[in-house]
Amino acid sequence: MKVGIIGLPQTGKKTLFQVLTGSEVHEAGCPAKPIPGAANIVDQRFDRLVAMYQPKKETRARIDLVLLPKMEQEAIAKGDIFRDISDVDALCHVVRAFEDDSIYHAAGSVDPLRDVETVNAELLLHDQIFLEKRIERLETGLKKIKDERQAKELDLLRRMQAQLEEERPLRLMELAEEEELLIRSYPLITRKEMILVFNVGEDQVGDTALLAQVRDLCAVGKMEAMTVSAKVEAEIALLDSEEERREFRSDLGIEQPALEVLALLCLKALGRISFFTVGKDEVHQWLVRVNSPAPVAAGAIHTDLQKGFIRAEVMKYDELISLGSEAELKKAGKLYVQGKDYIVTDGDILNIRFNI
Repeated sequence: MKVGIIGLPQTGKKTLFQVLTGSEVHEAGCPAKPIPGAANIVDQRFDRLVAMYQPKKETRARIDLVLLPKMEQEAIAKGDIFRDISDVDALCHVVRAFEDDSIYHAAGSVDPLRDVETVNAELLLHDQIFLEKRIERLETGLKKIKDERQAKELDLLRRMQAQLEEERPLRLMELAEEEELLIRSYPLITRKEMILVFNVGEDQVGDTALLAQVRDLCAVGKMEAMTVSAKVEAEIALLDSEEERREFRSDLGIEQPALEVLALLCLKALGRISFFTVGKDEVHQWLVRVNSPAPVAAGAIHTDLQKGFIRAEVMKYDELISLGSEAELKKAGKLYVQGKDYIVTDGDILNIRFNI
């Protein structure tokens, strides 16, 4: 599952991508082609479990990221940018909200809400053009040969077209499983979940005014939003120790690391939750789809665990932390034995019993 990072020129996309992935992009400006990377999930629960178990090995879950070319008019006109966008599962739109006279803005001024609407309008237009062409082909084909499947698809696409004409993204539409299958291969961009990341200046860190301004816009368009100072996060990443990083954040009044907030929003957009396996050998964070039963979660660890699944021993993270140790948790009767129908919840700590 991949998250694509998009945005207009000079928004700080590349800086954010480098901070998230720990890699360097050597091209000047934003790259002309997509650049893949991966980011560790920053999760304080993982850190506390590592501190509790002191394992020989610690393995964080990761998210695949793709830095996409900047959305300039030339790229939009050619359409290459949309092919790149259609290849990812969710979008992280980096929006400039910082003032800096030394960095130009394509529109001549800094206006985050205008920029969000500009990009959203381009994505809506792309989907409209695609649907118009597909509807035209289906209508022509159905005049020659009656086909039930194509008739159902045409009806669905007309409803989707009406949605777009109302300037409403397709992710707002609830589709039946059969309808999902009809359009599964189509490059419909506004069906993807959207995270707005407002790149603010250092003096705006912790200021919630901008998020308050976009609250209604996000609710209407089913988007998540957060603020981050990519410049500040880049400076924090250069510090030698976690203690220094914590002190730096504390001095700036940052309660929760921005990268942790972004990781959580990415997981939400991708429909994923975290669960953990723990022990002296390793503390490991795993990702699984929301509403996955225990055997599916076992399969995320190893296919043999899913095939031979017997039961899952489940500890709840909050209960473990509250009681202080696994031994105390067991004394309190808080170790739960669950079968194949158990639905894994975010933060569960699992020990899978299996037999092959």
